[in-house]
Amino acid sequence: MKTTETPTPSPATTSAPILTVTEAALKEIKRLMNVQGIETGGLRLGVRGGGCSGLSYTINFDEKIGPYDHVLEFDGVKVIIDAKSAIYLHGTTLDYHKDLMSGAFKFLNPNAAKTCGCGESFSA
Repeated sequence: MKTTETPTPSPATTSAPILTVTEAALKEIKRLMNVQGIETGGLRLGVRGGGCSGLSYTINFDEKIGPYDHVLEFDGVKVIIDAKSAIYLHGTTLDYHKDLMSGAFKFLNPNAAKTCGCGESFSA
């Protein structure tokens, strides 16, 4: 009798969206765009080598959209993710937390096998 194993789908092949943005994060992105006078482009999210766990998140505003970029739109706000970063960010939720001392974007990444104490770097 021959048995076959069903391969586990990789994050890139699952039906989960590349990214989800919470209402709190969306509100803060819009606020920052307004304060900085940004009218074109969008928020660019990425992953680069570095940080205490091996990979770190990048977040900035960008007007350029490349041919291999994924462009997601949330309530009129564009979020741009390059193809390489999309592999590591697939299924991630971008959130924003604010308290009396500070505010920060948080990446809730199901692909992160290990994160550092500050939450700004991870390994996959």
